[in-house]
Amino acid sequence: MTTTGTFGLSSEARNLHWLLGNLVEEVPGVLSVAVVSSDGLLLLSSDPGQNGAAAGPDADGARRAGPRGSSADLATIVSGIGSLTIGAAGLMDTGEVKQTMVAMDRGSLFVMAISDGSLLGVHATADCDMSVVAYHMALFVGRAGHVLTPELRDELRKTREGA
Repeated sequence: MTTTGTFGLSSEARNLHWLLGNLVEEVPGVLSVAVVSSDGLLLLSSDPGQNGAAAGPDADGARRAGPRGSSADLATIVSGIGSLTIGAAGLMDTGEVKQTMVAMDRGSLFVMAISDGSLLGVHATADCDMSVVAYHMALFVGRAGHVLTPELRDELRKTREGA
């Protein structure tokens, strides 16, 4: 589920929309998902607050929105955490950041590198199975990374701007 329809999009863009929707709907505990470009712009999201799409269930089985119900908030958080961890890796001379996970009392946040500096961010429940979420994120990255070309990123940006 995404904030924009897929009518008129390329097959690659439709496929990314489907993969993202599948991540939210099929992985237990996932509340919202965002794909953010290397310059911090939201490319794709599952934002339940903008189109009436349901977020994933929480620990009680009830549906609820992601951070403040806004994909822009999740994109900002993902971009900030991505920048922070990339900076930390540079200072520690430890190579590229592959994944970051933040466990909180009432939620979890995962950030995983895609290709070219783009990031996949997932907001999940605190009781999610972190290994399952990370596994499905890696599947998404593996499937999406090779198709997230500059042309596709441009198409996704234009689609979001027109929404």
